[in-house]
Amino acid sequence: MKAIIYIHGKGGNYLEGEQYKKNCNNYDIFGVDYKDYLPWIVQDQIKAVYENLTIDYEHISIIANSIGAYFAMYALQNYRIEKALLISPILDMERLILDMMQWANVTEDELCKRGQIPTEFGETLSWDYLNFVRQNPIKWDIPTDILYAENDNLTSRATIDTFVVNHNANLTVMNDGEHWFHTNEQIAFLDNWMKKAIEHIQFYN
Repeated sequence: MKAIIYIHGKGGNYLEGEQYKKNCNNYDIFGVDYKDYLPWIVQDQIKAVYENLTIDYEHISIIANSIGAYFAMYALQNYRIEKALLISPILDMERLILDMMQWANVTEDELCKRGQIPTEFGETLSWDYLNFVRQNPIKWDIPTDILYAENDNLTSRATIDTFVVNHNANLTVMNDGEHWFHTNEQIAFLDNWMKKAIEHIQFYN
């Protein structure tokens, strides 16, 4: 029995996993229904889905999108996962927070003093969140396939390349793609990538 856990990105929902069933023959897909975006909260929901699936499924892989990739890696880094398929993943959360601080012209001292600072681009910067990320580094040894868009505005190509070099990861880049894969062309590219990645999963004995 083979299962896939789907972890959505910000603004998404667990039902998005249904659209990937056509790419994942002989797999059952289970989305994580989370609505909070704090990793120390989301981890419990991800782990609960995983642990429940181990009752009936011998092989478990994951598909994670955007910040869902960060949540998945944090929650499941010490669990047995056959393969991780990461779409436009947030791989270095500290780097992203520091980038957002720069976009908002906020210093670390200012964020420390105020605790939380709303931004004009819709995100709230949090000193507690930044400290949590720094104090909880991720050790990721799971075989990983990454789909990255050339024009991703949240994760730089340098961050992606560093992750690929330092981890057991394969990288596919869509030229002229965007962080959110949503056009017909982008979705077709994603589907093709996913089918190939699923076909090449090597199972644990």
